[in-house]
Amino acid sequence: MSTDHSADELLDLLGEERVRQILAATSRDPLSAKELSEECDVALSTIYRRVEDMVANDLLVEQTQIETDGSHHSVYEANVDHVDVDIENGTIDIKMDVREDAAQRFSRIWGDIRDT
Repeated sequence: MSTDHSADELLDLLGEERVRQILAATSRDPLSAKELSEECDVALSTIYRRVEDMVANDLLVEQTQIETDGSHHSVYEANVDHVDVDIENGTIDIKMDVREDAAQRFSRIWGDIRDT
């Protein structure tokens, strides 16, 4: 699934070292903010700020992980497979291929069927 986003905002985000670290770490396994803070060796407050921007721009997805004791917390997973940057006719365009889970894929396909 491909999505279009503001080129400036995405380039700004991807230009940040912490954002790239978070993307790389979450491409392996979903991680909590605390785990990201430890892996990236940055303050938890920095992780929360970056993660919020990344979720808003579809770079990450947030999921709730429920523990055996009933407690729960958020984990984050990379949501982007590929980023294309096209420079043509005086414009810069960015397209991202984001991952779809089964429910999203079903909803998209069903919506396409209803629209035809």
